[in-house]
Amino acid sequence: MEQRRTWAEWAQDFKQYIWNPEKKEVLGRNGKSWCLILLFYLLLYAFLTGMFALCIYGLLATISPYVPTYRERVFPPGVTIRPHVSGLSYSFNSLEKNTWTAYSESLQKFLEAYDDEKQIANNVVCTPGQYFIQEGEEHEEKKACQFRRSLLQNCSGIEDPTFGFSQGKPCIILKMNRIVGFKAGSGTPITVTCDILKGNHSLIGEVGFYPVNYFDLMYFPFYGKLTHVNYTSPLVAIHFTEVAKNTDITVQCKIHGQDIINDHKTDRFLGRVVFTMNIR
Repeated sequence: MEQRRTWAEWAQDFKQYIWNPEKKEVLGRNGKSWCLILLFYLLLYAFLTGMFALCIYGLLATISPYVPTYRERVFPPGVTIRPHVSGLSYSFNSLEKNTWTAYSESLQKFLEAYDDEKQIANNVVCTPGQYFIQEGEEHEEKKACQFRRSLLQNCSGIEDPTFGFSQGKPCIILKMNRIVGFKAGSGTPITVTCDILKGNHSLIGEVGFYPVNYFDLMYFPFYGKLTHVNYTSPLVAIHFTEVAKNTDITVQCKIHGQDIINDHKTDRFLGRVVFTMNIR
């Protein structure tokens, strides 16, 4: 029967495998064998690197950094609101400043880009009711229409820096997601409505919209971040002035117009946004 090998014999065999002085081999290979296998892998990975670089070059050569190549299956725009909060739930006490300060500060920061001075300096006055179509090459910088903060009136934060939160009459700002080349409404302005999702409609009371309850066509189309550098999305401010107090109210705001989807079963941000309010 074969005798069991000792640990010393195992160690000796392993040492000889690492370096065999008789055959002058390292890890079971001599110098020629190591040179051949290293050359093989060098050529293999050089070939793979070249193929990868060629594919990337071909891809970059066929797409534009300014306009998406394929836009046939792009969904209509979704909507978002500000101030942005986790869970889209606004709960505050109008008499306790610390419960709503974060909301007002968020809106102030968001609207900095819409300050009248910045808009007048960087953007142009456009004709309402029609698309702002700009000809030229894709890489040429495009002009943007002014959307001045003062247009939001009671919800601009200029006269009332608290945006109505200190009075229990909060302002929520609605904006549509940007889609390159999208002509909103197919010639008809996209309107905005807000109502109770389920329950007594009187709980929400009267709702004010600033500057109007629709997105004007002159802010479309959007030409992309690289060329439309000063573009600021149009906004609709929603002023809730008669919301019932001490009640959880679920509000749904929708956009309506041609090519707009606002009743998708699984995407609750496509053409609509749902949020809750509890004002004490």
